[in-house]
Amino acid sequence: MQLDVDIEDWPSGEWEALVERAVQAAGEGEPLLANPRLIASVLFTSDEEVHALNREWRSRDKPTNVLSFPMLEREELEALAPDGPPEMLGDIALAYGVCAREAAEKGIPLEHHAAHLIVHGLLHLAGHDHVDSDAQADEMEALETAILAKMGIADPYGA
Repeated sequence: MQLDVDIEDWPSGEWEALVERAVQAAGEGEPLLANPRLIASVLFTSDEEVHALNREWRSRDKPTNVLSFPMLEREELEALAPDGPPEMLGDIALAYGVCAREAAEKGIPLEHHAAHLIVHGLLHLAGHDHVDSDAQADEMEALETAILAKMGIADPYGA
C-alpha cells in the first residue's frame, strides 16, 4: 500500500514508521489491505481539526480519537485485481489530545494506542464495522487484537 502521512500538531516521534508497521501487520490480518494498488492517507492532527472534520462529515460536534473516510466499498475492494492503476482506499485522521488522554487513562504508551487506532481505521477502510451488531464488533475487535499482536502490542480490550 502506498501511504501519504501528514504529521501536524503531534509531538516528534516515529509516526510514519508506526503507520508503515501498522499497514504491514493489517495486510497480514486482513488480506484485502495487502493489495499493492491501494493508497491511503493518514493525518496526525489536533483535536480541533478532527472536531471540525467530525462536525462536517459525520454531523457530530465533538472531537474523537480517530476518523476513517473510506473511498471504496468492501465489494469493490474484494474485486480489485493486484495489477492496474493506483486506487484510493481512503483517509484516516487521528486527534492528538484525545489519543494522548486515552493512552494515559489506559496506562499504555501513546505509540501503542495510536497503532491500535490506525489499525482500527484501516479495518474501517476495508469495510469492517462495529456498530450494527455485537457479533460484528466482536469480529472487528478480534481482528484488531490479532493484528496488534503481530506488532508486539498487547490486546487493547484487555482480554
